[in-house]
Amino acid sequence: MSPTSLTRRTTRPDGSIPWIVVLPFAISGVIHLVKPAVFEPIIPEPLRARGRELVVASGAAELACAAGLLHPSTRPLAGLASAAVLLAVWPANMQMSVDLGRRALRKRNASSFAAFAISVARLPLQIPLIKAALR
Repeated sequence: MSPTSLTRRTTRPDGSIPWIVVLPFAISGVIHLVKPAVFEPIIPEPLRARGRELVVASGAAELACAAGLLHPSTRPLAGLASAAVLLAVWPANMQMSVDLGRRALRKRNASSFAAFAISVARLPLQIPLIKAALR
């Protein structure tokens, strides 16, 4: 892939900032660093031994990507990095859905089923975020 195709592939046609990616990354990145315990339970089981490190690293990556997407000169690389981060955290989002599904079956109440439904509905939303990061 040539540098020209990389730029073409990751530059928004109007040159605008992909706020749909920047804002969630900035907010989530801060939460990852300030309250990592919030995210540790959704780390997939095989990776939980390094859960805190992975949460902090993903938070730092989200903040770096958000910052990189703000400036036109860093946006192409930050767009690719953002897409990679979104793909990397997808298993944690899936784990959260599995855990919430088990909880809903155990508790059998409306709020547990609602949380599970929202988590499942959120999974395919990664796709438009990835596309936005790559534009």
